[in-house]
Amino acid sequence: MSNALRHNLAVLASVATSSLTAWRGCLVVKPARQPEKPLVLYDIEACPHCRRVREALTALHLDADIRPCPRGGRRYRAEAEAIGGRQQFPLLVDENTGKTLYESRDICAYLFQQYGGRPVPGYYRSRVYQPALGSLASAVSGLRGVRAKAALAPEKPLALWSFEGSPYSRLVRERLCELELPYRLHNLGKEQWTEIGPAAQRIKPGPYRPLPGGKRDAFFQAHNRVQVPYLEDPNTGESLFESARILRYLDRQYAV
Repeated sequence: MSNALRHNLAVLASVATSSLTAWRGCLVVKPARQPEKPLVLYDIEACPHCRRVREALTALHLDADIRPCPRGGRRYRAEAEAIGGRQQFPLLVDENTGKTLYESRDICAYLFQQYGGRPVPGYYRSRVYQPALGSLASAVSGLRGVRAKAALAPEKPLALWSFEGSPYSRLVRERLCELELPYRLHNLGKEQWTEIGPAAQRIKPGPYRPLPGGKRDAFFQAHNRVQVPYLEDPNTGESLFESARILRYLDRQYAV
């Protein structure tokens, strides 16, 4: 099987994952002001409970420092245990308030209340069927982003512009998790209905105009387009769009 075909099949599986999770983590519910100190999330990309927290971060436009903790990982799991007392994920650390939280339901409630000033919206509330659908969503993506792979440790964390429901971004986050590469997650969720659809074919025809003054506007001013995933690596100076290119780069630069 060619690399291009393998990648396209992975994209289709990722689309199925987004569909099974009702495409949460795409639209911004309420843009929150970024806290003075970054939120830190100890996370397993394919874990459905971790996914719920990342969906809430996108809904609030909140950035976070991601510490990947895949099964078999040796880079951040012990650190997480030292902070919270056990290796359970997700684990959120907010140095702005001194809060350390387990349990996706508690973390989502905290994020919406602390940074959104509101209860969890109905669309993001826990439902009895969500664990089963969340596990199925991870399964259709081949459980990528679950187990650690041997990799070099970067001197500085990488930076990824993404939003949780993006099928292409998910492929990159899966690889970052497997390689235990820490990164600053810059959430770039859709701020208005005219942005629905892929970057090359949004629902509204004509030139793309981001919401003035928003995070997408700032990204557009810097890059003359709004497209995710976008990766910056301060260790090498590389800046990359396109999931396939980013995956090749990560494997070439960090995989052992």
